[in-house]
Amino acid sequence: MTQIKDVTRYLEIIAPTYLQEDYDNTGLLTGNPSNEVSGILITLDCTEDIVQEAIKLGCNLIVAHHPIIFRGLKNLTGKTYIERTIILAIKNDISIYAIHTNLDNVSSGVNRKIADKIGLENLEILSPKPGQLMKITSYVPSEHTNKVIKALNDSGAGNIGNYENCSFRVTGTGTFQPNDSATPHIGKKGQLEEVIEDRIELIFPNHLKNKILNSLKSSHPYEEVAYYLHQLENLDQDIGSGMIGTLPTPMEPEEFLLHLKNSMELNTIRYTHGYRGEIKRIAICGGSGSFLLKKALQMNADAFVSADFKYHEFFDAEDQLMITDIGHYESEVCTKDLIYGVLSEKFTKFALHLSKVVTNPISYF
Repeated sequence: MTQIKDVTRYLEIIAPTYLQEDYDNTGLLTGNPSNEVSGILITLDCTEDIVQEAIKLGCNLIVAHHPIIFRGLKNLTGKTYIERTIILAIKNDISIYAIHTNLDNVSSGVNRKIADKIGLENLEILSPKPGQLMKITSYVPSEHTNKVIKALNDSGAGNIGNYENCSFRVTGTGTFQPNDSATPHIGKKGQLEEVIEDRIELIFPNHLKNKILNSLKSSHPYEEVAYYLHQLENLDQDIGSGMIGTLPTPMEPEEFLLHLKNSMELNTIRYTHGYRGEIKRIAICGGSGSFLLKKALQMNADAFVSADFKYHEFFDAEDQLMITDIGHYESEVCTKDLIYGVLSEKFTKFALHLSKVVTNPISYF
């Protein structure tokens, strides 16, 4: 039996909730996590029509990119579409799960999906996040060093970009004197000992702190383990906002606009026409991305694909790159396919459905 919490836990391995932005509200928004899953409906937004679609399909879990509850609700009287959607879901025992900016901020997330659709290569995070990493330092008898490092590696320490099992060690002499209450692995009570030890250092993501410490203590031979932790300001190259990559072949601006229209299945694009160079290096950000324009300029992008630019923000390109505003819905609707692909690799005992309801609130005439 697959429970709703089995699905949500798996999604949070792909996109941990701690990676969401401070203003966001990801996670299980309605429903009992212990309920058995009858089917999953995948959507960009959750509305009353989406809940009705889930009812017709026999799905009791809706996985949406955008959270229907974004700010706190003080009552549920049905006066807004948000309240009516929540009431309808609860009445029909349908759980709603949101996977929003945490999915935006992982290297395999929304922006990667957009980059793949456009056909970009040499991808990297546009604005990597600082403060996501810690360093652990400890001292281990040399004959036990490999065992301890392996335990830390197995717990998630020592990954730097495309490299795994990274560590540093230097050999020195450790001294200690067990007191009468000690149970020493090495040495005798009341006797000063000198031991050849390795100082080891490894980097790990903040959220693994407890797991890393448990691994250190369980694999280390000493009764009392000496260690210390450092919070790092290093950028985590796999976590952050937006993405940047290159086209296999440079394009003229009009050629690129046509390529973008076809690859993202667009009816219209708002863009700046002042940039006259070839389009090769592309910055992207699904949804509202104007906050990354300066970063795109710093990274020498020729074009920036995003949405929700205000009128005066288009001037900020200074003709140094082409802003292409493709629409919020249009930039993120491919998230449904991304989530479907993630879930279909793991769960096969119940139906997964892509919502057929167009939730875009904007129409074009």
